[in-house]
Amino acid sequence: MTSKVFSIVGGVQSYDWGKIGSKSKAAQFASKGGIPNFTIDNFKPYAELWMGTHPTVPSHLASTNETLSSYIASSPESLIGPNVLNAFPSAQKGNLPFLFKILAIGKALSIQAHPHKELAEKLHAERPDLYKDPNHKPEMAIALTPFTALCGFRPPPQIATFLSVVPEFASLIPPTILTSFQAVSSLPPSNPELKAALRDVFAALMTAPAEEVKNRLSMLVGRYKSGGWVEEEEDVKDWAVKLDEQFPSDIGVFCVYVLNIVKLKPGEAIFLGAGEPHAYLEGDIVETMATSDNVLRAGLTPKVRDVPNLVSSLTYTAADPSHHIVYPTASPKSPNTLIYDPPIPEFVVSKTNLGGGDTDALESVEGPSIAIVTGGSAKIGELDVAEGSVVFVGAGEEVAVQAGNAGLEVFRAFVEA
Repeated sequence: MTSKVFSIVGGVQSYDWGKIGSKSKAAQFASKGGIPNFTIDNFKPYAELWMGTHPTVPSHLASTNETLSSYIASSPESLIGPNVLNAFPSAQKGNLPFLFKILAIGKALSIQAHPHKELAEKLHAERPDLYKDPNHKPEMAIALTPFTALCGFRPPPQIATFLSVVPEFASLIPPTILTSFQAVSSLPPSNPELKAALRDVFAALMTAPAEEVKNRLSMLVGRYKSGGWVEEEEDVKDWAVKLDEQFPSDIGVFCVYVLNIVKLKPGEAIFLGAGEPHAYLEGDIVETMATSDNVLRAGLTPKVRDVPNLVSSLTYTAADPSHHIVYPTASPKSPNTLIYDPPIPEFVVSKTNLGGGDTDALESVEGPSIAIVTGGSAKIGELDVAEGSVVFVGAGEEVAVQAGNAGLEVFRAFVEA
């Protein structure tokens, strides 16, 4: 008989931007989550803990070391459920529609966006070495600790103001493009003429000559360090200096003037659809995405940059940060659970908090789910779990939960069709 509730172990990715050693939530959870032969090196950055079926870092059953995808493929009707199988045919082969992660960000990730499905298929066909799958990658980030990100284009009047008061920024934009953008910056954000002008500004910025960028950044950082800024620069100056320290002379530093700076408290969330530029700057998050590892990069990175495809794929939606916020709602079945439901079919995330000794349940859903304990301990079904434990729950299963003496916090990613 196929078991539908069982422990799994994920895998850790070490990237340069990760938090160092035991400061990383990804490393903390990995060290307690049963990953074979994993010990924390306090001189090594740990960036991501992956939980899912993506072939780059596939999860395994804790009891047998069989890959999760192989186990699911042996009984997809039972574990995935018929509705999800109909909606996501690749699930027949054991592929979950979502990838669940813990990210620990010690320094900025790249200025990036993710391609929509058609572009992802095209890029994968052309450059499978760089774009390793044909899938899109909408994603949601929920803060575990205070978290800061660059997220989506600022309202155009804000960008226009920066172009007026930050000469080092304005000098990188050709005068004709600068004048055209300033002339239309007060139009409604959905106006096609404004979107085209914003695209021209961003494209000009991302393709500015490297030597000119280096000179302008030197002037900008020097001015900020000497106390020379105006009121409009107050909220961006520290990040400009910090990003230049992390990535000297990088064009991505200037993105603080075109992208929103978003600050989240624990439990707050943002969603980024295809074609939305962003860069995570610092903090620990629970991240959920469609099963893909496709990234278009253009700055703040030593990795390959694909400026032409990034620039051409963006939506150029310009709005204040609230446009990207996901507001959780209370679960109708449990007063202890919040539901984060972004506007895509691949995943939903819940967060359940219980006091010491309290009981509840991981409610039944029509599709598969993965849950990670991010605080405390509990009995989940027949499993004894603690911080870092990861559990797979098959379709249609309701699982009883009893928190330990210190209470419980658990995040759960799932899909329902």
